[in-house]
Amino acid sequence: MPGVFSPAVALLAKEAGFRALYFSGAAYSGLLGLPDLGLVTLTETTQAVGQITAKVELPLIVDIDTGFGEALNVSRTVAEMRRANAAAVQIEDQVMPKRCGHLEGKELVDTSTMVEKIIAAKTASPNDIVVVARTDAASVEGIDSALERSRQYVRAGADVIFPEALRNRSEFKEFSRKIEAPLLANMTEFGKTDYISLSEFEEMGYALVIFPATLFRVMMGAVREAMAEIARSGTQKRLLKKMMTRSEFYELIDYPSYDGLDASISRKASRSLDSN
Repeated sequence: MPGVFSPAVALLAKEAGFRALYFSGAAYSGLLGLPDLGLVTLTETTQAVGQITAKVELPLIVDIDTGFGEALNVSRTVAEMRRANAAAVQIEDQVMPKRCGHLEGKELVDTSTMVEKIIAAKTASPNDIVVVARTDAASVEGIDSALERSRQYVRAGADVIFPEALRNRSEFKEFSRKIEAPLLANMTEFGKTDYISLSEFEEMGYALVIFPATLFRVMMGAVREAMAEIARSGTQKRLLKKMMTRSEFYELIDYPSYDGLDASISRKASRSLDSN
């Protein structure tokens, strides 16, 4: 699942043939020029998710960080995600302000606190929304703690377990052997995890793999390159071959349908006026 952060990017993911999408808190925070510290609000997240699901009818897992508060807040958050047509929510067991899973300085809540949040999420949406429980324990308390926390989260009702910041194939295999639940792997860049392919994850027993900030980072690299070229040369001509053309973008967003709708409304308005 590629990490999407806008409707247009979600449309490109659908065009590429992906069957499910991931709303990345890190990528969306970055889009707003903010660090991934849980600074984005529930209102902002709900609006962004609703804009994506209105355009693309693909299952969307939404990163809700720590749930925007305690257990009662998680309950409301999940209710809002249902209204925004999310397919799943991902909750993590960090203390606020949370940090990127691949950075140092993370702190964890007690297992009991996370269990309460999982129960709140399942109570708010017992059947409609999949609950993904992320644990950051591997890089804070060690892999044995991450395994034990994951077992507790499964008992609490988590549908999927997301062990964050595992380092190598050996650790991923250990989780797959010892946790009896669907597993999600994070294949991010510049972090603690070795680069592992989808086929390898599948062989190790992982059901889901996210690429949370890949598209955002590629986009930012391309924009920086384009700005440098314009500043240097004073023209965009050398960038044309790298661009999505106007016609390609219009096709992506189905521009002709809007023209058709506008014309249809005009014709109906004319007939209504003529009948008077």
